[in-house]
Amino acid sequence: MTHYERAVELAERGRGKTRDHPLVGALVVREGEVVGEGWYEYDRVRHAEVIALEQAGDAARGAILYVTLEPCSHHGRTPPCADAVVEAGVARVVVGARDPNPVVDGRGLERIRAAGIEVEVLDDFAARRQNEAWRVWKPLGRPFVTYKAAITLDGRVSVPGRRWVSGEESRRRVHELRAASDAVAVGMGTVRADAPRLDARDVPAAGQPRRLAFGRGPLPEGSELELRTGPLDEELRALAAEGVRSLLLEGGPTLATAFLAAGVVDKLLLFVAPVLAGDGPRVLGDLEAPLELLHLRTEPSGEDVLLEAYLHEP
Repeated sequence: MTHYERAVELAERGRGKTRDHPLVGALVVREGEVVGEGWYEYDRVRHAEVIALEQAGDAARGAILYVTLEPCSHHGRTPPCADAVVEAGVARVVVGARDPNPVVDGRGLERIRAAGIEVEVLDDFAARRQNEAWRVWKPLGRPFVTYKAAITLDGRVSVPGRRWVSGEESRRRVHELRAASDAVAVGMGTVRADAPRLDARDVPAAGQPRRLAFGRGPLPEGSELELRTGPLDEELRALAAEGVRSLLLEGGPTLATAFLAAGVVDKLLLFVAPVLAGDGPRVLGDLEAPLELLHLRTEPSGEDVLLEAYLHEP
């Protein structure tokens, strides 16, 4: 493991604890030896760079700082991390990704370079992926939207005579996805057909996501979902303002196609089952133009295959 990879690993320790802040990991290395480590966890804790630099102490002078995200340059809940980097006297800073927050966005790097410190920006996909939801929510003012579907090899979302398309392992992973999301949503067609609960069950969860239905009501009697009836862009902005950073979309073809046509799907997760349905609704309706997928990767999910791709660079 390289020193930078260790910084990425440290950042993950804050997963689920940072609230409206990004994950950040930092490592101070002097003459090949790690002399300081830090990661960000929650509001009243100093930022990752400051923790690592304080741990390093005098050994930080002339050392290399590895940090997964550009150090901040503004006074917020804590003083600017860029100032702390300069004051520590490091010789070089290796940054995983720039900070897309409009109040930072390059200013931290400018402050450090202006002090004569060498800066290398890796623009690392792993670092950007680590904060994918935050990187959309903060600069664009809407949630990061993941569209999840279970499909057959011929692109159907149901199999005649079967309750489920995907296997048990894939269904468990969907509950993990719900637990990690701020909100989960379907369309009214799915509500009327399936009456989904959309909660995270039988997996560790700090709390339940908000459960939404997009479309025209009314909701069926007894439904615990929130109905969102406004234009899609307005609803997404409103949800973001309410603190929804990540939205897991589990709706059928109509809702998925509407989100894709509006350009607000950021990530695609398809659990592909080893079966040909031969009949039934398809995963998507018609699109006006093809959509290119980025960073495509696959992995086993029980007897299924999970396909992951991005619609936009994270």
